[in-house]
Amino acid sequence: MAPTSDSPSPVLRVRGLDIGFRSGTQVTPVVRGLDLDVRPGELVALLGESGSGKTVTARAVLGIQDPAATVAARELSVGGTDLLACTEPERRALRGERVSMVLQDALSSLNPVLTVGDQVGEIFRVHRGLSRRQARERAVELLDLVGIAAARARVDDYPHQFSGGMRQRILIAMAIALEPELLVADEPTTALDVTVQAQILRLLHDLRGRLGMGVLLITHDIGVVTEVADRLAVMRDGVVVEQGDADAVFAAPAEPYTRTLLGSVPRAGAVRVLEPERAPDANRTAAERRLPGDEHTPAARRGDVVLEVSGLGRTFHGGSPLARRTVRAVDGVDLVLRRGETLGIVGESGSGKSTLARMIVGLESADQGAVRYHGQDVTRRTRGPRPAPRTGTQMVFQDPYTSLDPRMRVRDIIAEPLVVTRTGTAASRRERVAELLDMVGMRPEVMDRFPHQFSGGQRQRIGIARALVRDPDVLVCDEPVSALDVTIQAQVTNLLVDLQDRLGLSILFISHDLSVVRNLAHRVLVMYRGAVVETGEVEQIFDRPDHAYTRELLASMPPLTRAERGRLTAVGA
Repeated sequence: MAPTSDSPSPVLRVRGLDIGFRSGTQVTPVVRGLDLDVRPGELVALLGESGSGKTVTARAVLGIQDPAATVAARELSVGGTDLLACTEPERRALRGERVSMVLQDALSSLNPVLTVGDQVGEIFRVHRGLSRRQARERAVELLDLVGIAAARARVDDYPHQFSGGMRQRILIAMAIALEPELLVADEPTTALDVTVQAQILRLLHDLRGRLGMGVLLITHDIGVVTEVADRLAVMRDGVVVEQGDADAVFAAPAEPYTRTLLGSVPRAGAVRVLEPERAPDANRTAAERRLPGDEHTPAARRGDVVLEVSGLGRTFHGGSPLARRTVRAVDGVDLVLRRGETLGIVGESGSGKSTLARMIVGLESADQGAVRYHGQDVTRRTRGPRPAPRTGTQMVFQDPYTSLDPRMRVRDIIAEPLVVTRTGTAASRRERVAELLDMVGMRPEVMDRFPHQFSGGQRQRIGIARALVRDPDVLVCDEPVSALDVTIQAQVTNLLVDLQDRLGLSILFISHDLSVVRNLAHRVLVMYRGAVVETGEVEQIFDRPDHAYTRELLASMPPLTRAERGRLTAVGA
């Protein structure tokens, strides 16, 4: 959309930006001919899949690109200052003062050996020459501004003592400390719970209005874009394929790729389908799909009980000998999983979801209760003999980048459980690997490659193949799509639907993405502070929730349409 005559001058102006990476004498282009404006008080979203060039564009704006990167542009300026003409000391002076950045991973972005007060206060000491005491006071003011409760009492705490959402707020406090003209936020809400995500979105919305700064939001989360973006630029393979007013783009996307991205967002009542030939029954939600045992009531439609958890609990002890802390991570959880059923487990970070999952598969011990698989007690307890290894329950982990050994080839990663248990011959194991790769939608020829040679979605498919190698009938999926783009999320969730239909799998699906859970699950279990507060059929939980916490979770879901825009920023205002 062209700016009107009374529009303020852009705080960020980019024309013809080209970025490449050198390897010897060759330069591989990663961004080509990018044009972009961000005006004061405006939030522009740069949307696209991983590898589309979003982050390298942001780093070029701040001048913190990789040494192997080449950057050229007809114009690249912040507030009228030509960034390409700046020396490195001049760029360093601009960063924080006029342009600042919020990185994606708050835990790795903060120094673990310094208090948050020291890290926020350092900005004032370096840029404003304040004393340590003065800088600490300004740090308290900023922590209070971004919503850190009891900021003065917590200013001397360390990053690990804060939740993920609080750490992200601390990063934002550091970024806005000097009231920059431009804030670049690189995936600031990825992998955060819906409640925390809503808090961060409200914070960005409030701060840009209060400080009048422009915001360049880099994201692959269309729900976030739907809520807060004024304008939208869609990137694919280093090129902006479409940009304009967000309302106009959402209402009538001109480019097929934009339509594909928007079509990948989960909607109530329809599973996301990008590969219909691999998901023959995926035009319906999981609750509507035919299940073993079928007929009349929702309960009767499902098969025999495969997994039963009763009174399961786990307590962790920490702190120094003089200040011991006790955390009840899981508190008396009961659940039942039937053959061919998907049970969604939702709740905010710290609610006990992952600890519960790890106890179910035997990676974590329990200090009370029991896990029964086909009626047999398989509980790993804090005291007593360790149960025999189980093969019928397998886990798909959250991060496809760290859950695969980078030193092993794909064939060895998938076949390792067979090697450890001395199952089959080398030839039969290779045949099984080829069969599983085909089953998860990958060519068997790739089995000789290493994990780093695959995309995130492909790595997650490899992780699923590894989980299936011993023919389990229960998959425990712990946030399996939270780190993936929406289109890749759709492919992985379609794959799980397909595998469930073909193999009769029972699935425990843990996620903070409520839209995904609604489309995949037959039943939902809601956890809060280690306990189950509500469980029921998916329609009942989402349409008629009983518990106040469930209603709060649902109210924090990002909007699906621009007509709902403002709902999150209005909640709690």
